[in-house]
Amino acid sequence: MAFAQALTIRFVTETGKLRELPAVHEVLASLAAKAARYPRALVVAEIRRAIEDARSDILAGRDGGPPVAARVERALDAIAQPSLRRVINATGVVVHTNLGRAPLAALSVEAGYSNLEYDLASGKRGQRDVHTGRLLDRLLGAPAIAVNNNAAALLLALNELAAGGEVVVSRGELIEIGDGFRIPEIMARSGAALREVGTTNRTRIEDYRDAIGERTRLLLRVNPSNFRIQGFTGRPELRELVALGRERGLPVFEDLGSGCIVDLRPFGIDEPLVPASLEAGVDLVSFSGDKLLGGPQAGILAGKAEIVARLRRNPLFRALRLDKLIYQALETTLRLLLLERWDEIPVLAMIRQPAAAIRARAEALVARVPDLRFEIVSGDSVIGGGATPEQSIPTWLIAIECPNAAAAERQLRAADPPVVARIEKDRLLLDLRTVLAEEEAALLRALSAISQKEK
Repeated sequence: MAFAQALTIRFVTETGKLRELPAVHEVLASLAAKAARYPRALVVAEIRRAIEDARSDILAGRDGGPPVAARVERALDAIAQPSLRRVINATGVVVHTNLGRAPLAALSVEAGYSNLEYDLASGKRGQRDVHTGRLLDRLLGAPAIAVNNNAAALLLALNELAAGGEVVVSRGELIEIGDGFRIPEIMARSGAALREVGTTNRTRIEDYRDAIGERTRLLLRVNPSNFRIQGFTGRPELRELVALGRERGLPVFEDLGSGCIVDLRPFGIDEPLVPASLEAGVDLVSFSGDKLLGGPQAGILAGKAEIVARLRRNPLFRALRLDKLIYQALETTLRLLLLERWDEIPVLAMIRQPAAAIRARAEALVARVPDLRFEIVSGDSVIGGGATPEQSIPTWLIAIECPNAAAAERQLRAADPPVVARIEKDRLLLDLRTVLAEEEAALLRALSAISQKEK
């Protein structure tokens, strides 16, 4: 009896609340001033959406939701606000996957038309990759093309060089490259069959040699850029694999992943260099544009002229090609690399910054927030983005002491522009290695807001 009575009361309550929901024209009238700034059709659609959301909340027993008009105002404001926004990265992760990987160098986007596929000298149709091809050739000493990302580069290369045949690869190199994408799955989509050799921790040159058969089309080497296996491990030297390829008339393709062009060992980062692989005789290499190269998302393929020419003729090359905006960003980055203007490429500038300089920046910054409780502590920055695992760079951190680190971190994310930091041992940590100098004023405002809130 009590249950039936409670059910009846709930039904009556919900029915009453549903009847209280305003009509579309009533909400439209109440929002006349705001609605005048937007297309009427958009406002009406958002009102109907808000009414339906409010109805769903009532039927689900969720009370206390905002009024319909408030829901509509919030929705319209969200539509007017760009979703993709600039963010201050204070995490110390240089190539932060969730924050767009490599921060781009200053770029002036050419509005209007461009000579994307037009040869100004001849007045005839040109090729869009000419804008980066000459720069890549000078940087790498080999012809090169670019596609959407490194997974696309791998797909294109395998499809052109090994479709219908086998690709020999070490079991220890069958990596997952992020977001669930695995090398074997990409190979299957390319039309090439996988021939695994060796074991997870050790593969010998004889394993490759014994696996070569009539269907073998390619020898593949994948740099484990996002993990490390330590202990009883081993794999052939790159020159051994190249020699075997020459002996058997098979191309050797190396997926380098992180795309390191500049020697970063003086700064604590030991990563295979793209030019070194090409000098070792590899027929084709691929790597990402938005990791240690410091540019936009792209997959770059470089190597023997006849192989690159084949890749360019493959129909997949057009399907995976870059947009004109990406070409502008990539061309800018490559030119800065060629001219050795390292400090104008944010990734390289951040990696090359001495820990002492970061400490000095941190001390100068917090000194301008007198009420902030903090400590400058030693720590580590990391490259991130699936590159240089277990390698870090010494840094100094601003450790902010506050009653609720999680709440303070949320407040930083709600700032304009948002600030992304990290929490360790109930302390809010900021690493200025990944904060650009021109972003310090905005970071200062965000920290001052935290300081005022905790008074």
